[in-house]
Amino acid sequence: MFVLSTSNQRVSVQLLGKDKIHDKLSRLEELTSVSLSYMGISSPGIASHINNTVPNIKELDLTGNLLSEWKDVGTICEQLPALRTINLSNNLMSPYKSKLLLLKNIQVVVLNNTGVDWEQVELLRQSLTTIEELHVMGNSISRILPGSSSMVQGFDYLRLLNLEDNCIDEWKEIMKLSQLRCLEKLYLNNNCLKSVFYPDNGGHYESEVTCYKPFQNLRHLLLANNNISDLASIDSLNLFPNLVDIRLSDNPITDSGRGGVPRFVLIARLAKIQILNGSEVTPRERKDSEIRYVRLVVSRLHASPEEIKQHPRFYELEKIHGIEDERPSIGATVPQTISSGLLSITLNCVGASMGEKPSLTKKLPATTTVGKLKFLCESFFKLKSMKLKLYLREEGSPFPMLLDNDTSSLMDLGIGNDSIILVDEESS
Repeated sequence: MFVLSTSNQRVSVQLLGKDKIHDKLSRLEELTSVSLSYMGISSPGIASHINNTVPNIKELDLTGNLLSEWKDVGTICEQLPALRTINLSNNLMSPYKSKLLLLKNIQVVVLNNTGVDWEQVELLRQSLTTIEELHVMGNSISRILPGSSSMVQGFDYLRLLNLEDNCIDEWKEIMKLSQLRCLEKLYLNNNCLKSVFYPDNGGHYESEVTCYKPFQNLRHLLLANNNISDLASIDSLNLFPNLVDIRLSDNPITDSGRGGVPRFVLIARLAKIQILNGSEVTPRERKDSEIRYVRLVVSRLHASPEEIKQHPRFYELEKIHGIEDERPSIGATVPQTISSGLLSITLNCVGASMGEKPSLTKKLPATTTVGKLKFLCESFFKLKSMKLKLYLREEGSPFPMLLDNDTSSLMDLGIGNDSIILVDEESS
């Protein structure tokens, strides 16, 4: 066999283990993982043949077939006593017409793009007594409809619930899931959520039987590509008892072009988060972000002392980092320790036509504006004929942050010591 290289030359390739693979596939009774995706399957056929042919299947992928009846799914599962995972994605499932068989061993069910709504999910709960993962992406779900009370009950072993690519726009619908005691991972990317809240004392979201805190064991919450635009929603995430991993990318609140806040502000406001937007928050990044955030708040309080109400962690962070003396009082000038302090800033040229220039580390006043820094960079690197743009490289952030307001000072932007600023050129 061969493949074609980028220069259209034949490159020989050899398939290793071909005989071993054929030998394994010839012993169907030993197979534990099987994919039959897009094979035109519409029924289980003679039920006993399934168990006689592949009795040891643990994972079965039936994506993109023609199955529609739940009784057929029940028959397949009943014939596979070792089955733990079944994927029915892209099969258009009909509403229940009869009770599904008890599927006591199934742990993972994937029902993406099957037309299943939450009422069907509630009926599934009665049959899937040991389910640990449930995926219901792309089913146009807009409401969570519990069966017998105001809260979703049962699902005693459910650890992961995937509701991505649906139409949920109210957080109150999500709160109906807050009593799922084993729930650790909740995926809500690509919905229409506008805000997030957590009741301070649980309120009516606590169990009617016990004082179980809402989302007691939730550790991972994915909220990318929603419509969250308020900092109150961000601050409410601190109230979730065990939340350590949050995804907020592609929301207005994280989009600087729509008035959102940068990564360092999110880290400073989220006290317990260890992973933000898929990137680990290291102890160094947390410390730098919190100090930088305090500096940013201090600079704003000088002009508007009332703004302190919008920063619930400000006093806590001042105390943690021992910078109480930097807090301004009403009518005071900018604190001497900040306004006259010098910051060590490293400047890196990255423009394509700038040539290779060594990095420069300069000590600059915290009051230096972005416009002034551009002028200095022209002088430092002899870039008189270029129109410059500057970016701040932040640890843990996949993309540098554009410094697009020439009147903002380093202090206003919360930029601290040992920051790295990239010097680029405006595209023509």
